[in-house]
Amino acid sequence: MSDDTTEVPSAVAHAAQAVKDERPAASPPAWVNTFVWQAAWKVVIVVALAAVAVAVVLQLRHLIGVLLISLFFALAIIPGVEALVKKFNMRRGAAVGIIFITAMVAVVLMVAFLIPAIVQFAEAVGTHFNEWMDQLNAWSSDLVGGEVVDTTTAEEVTAPMLHAVQAWGDNVLGVLSSGLGLVFDVFTVLTFTFYFAADFPRLLRAIMRRMPPERQQVVGWVARTSIEQTGGYFYSRLLLMIVCGTGAFFVMLLVGLPLVYALPMALFMGFVSEFIPFIGTYLGAIVPSLVVLAVEGFVPTLILVAYVLVYQQIENYVLNPRLSSKTMELNGAVAFGGAMAGGAIAGPMGAFMALPVAALITSIAKNTGRTYEVVAQIEAAEPQPEDESPSGEATSRT
Repeated sequence: MSDDTTEVPSAVAHAAQAVKDERPAASPPAWVNTFVWQAAWKVVIVVALAAVAVAVVLQLRHLIGVLLISLFFALAIIPGVEALVKKFNMRRGAAVGIIFITAMVAVVLMVAFLIPAIVQFAEAVGTHFNEWMDQLNAWSSDLVGGEVVDTTTAEEVTAPMLHAVQAWGDNVLGVLSSGLGLVFDVFTVLTFTFYFAADFPRLLRAIMRRMPPERQQVVGWVARTSIEQTGGYFYSRLLLMIVCGTGAFFVMLLVGLPLVYALPMALFMGFVSEFIPFIGTYLGAIVPSLVVLAVEGFVPTLILVAYVLVYQQIENYVLNPRLSSKTMELNGAVAFGGAMAGGAIAGPMGAFMALPVAALITSIAKNTGRTYEVVAQIEAAEPQPEDESPSGEATSRT
């Protein structure tokens, strides 16, 4: 009987063991592969949904912008709506309608007076432009020994703009027909503004029903703060615009500036000075001053500049603290940065809306979260803010 078993040489056994040691570890359990595949599919789904959401937002960015502008104006008129509702016990929709009618009448009257004034102003500038430039250069030659503006170059630059203004004023209906998209956007903003302002309590309740009571308090506070900041900013700026523009209008008439120049320049000064942050104060004064200098001369310009300087002091120390201190608590650097960011994102309308938005964000940051007393004061005599606890304990805000 033969022995079928053969003894494996030791060298071969050692080589087989080495090959076995070099083999990779055993395959992972089946649940690991399942988890990896599920995670991968979830990542793919999330990325796909994010891409679809970005595409939808890009397609609807114009509508989103219209909704944001409408919400801004709705928040601005809500304080007036609520005042009418409480004082006269009227329906909310009727109060919004009264404010809308008042605003439309004001705009129509302003346009009815302003468009002819702008057209006449453009015609007068085109007629007397060379004469004004000669007077300005003569005045600068006597004062500094040189001309300020090259008449030929200035005329070439301003002639197309003046012609465009005259053509626009002579054919307002043509402008409206060529700008149907703008007209449609305006009516869309008005429509959404009406519904936001009229149904704001109902919309807010519908949103808050989906939240727990603690979160409802936070959302309610944010909503009230939004209304206070936006409405207070809008009404205070509008009142300051009326005061500034009215004073400038009478000063221009007093120094002899014709009505056709004084009306658009006063409106320009009031709006630009109050609704454009920082540079608006200087821009709103420079342009009317140059017009007065070109038309009436040096002394009337000094009178207008003196009015601007005196009014700015009255506004900064008397009017502005009483009108804006309780509605917009905003650091100057934050206001400047917010206006720059808003202008970069959405142009002039973004800069216009940036200040109340920045004030709202600042209020939320100041009134939420946990704060602590400062251990080491920078100055011993520095007064403590009202929101700091003198006992050194942390204070929590909602």
